[in-house]
Amino acid sequence: MTRVALYAHHSSDNQSAASIEDQLRLCDEMAVREGWPVVQTYRC
Repeated sequence: MTRVALYAHHSSDNQSAASIEDQLRLCDEMAVREGWPVVQTYRC
């Protein structure tokens, strides 16, 4: 079974804190679609 960890970070000073949550939301939606359990989430 495939398990995944999600990782999101700011790549520039122009991004808002919301961009991390947006990245994680999109990745989580994909994991749900694919049936992959998310075992860890990293925010930087």
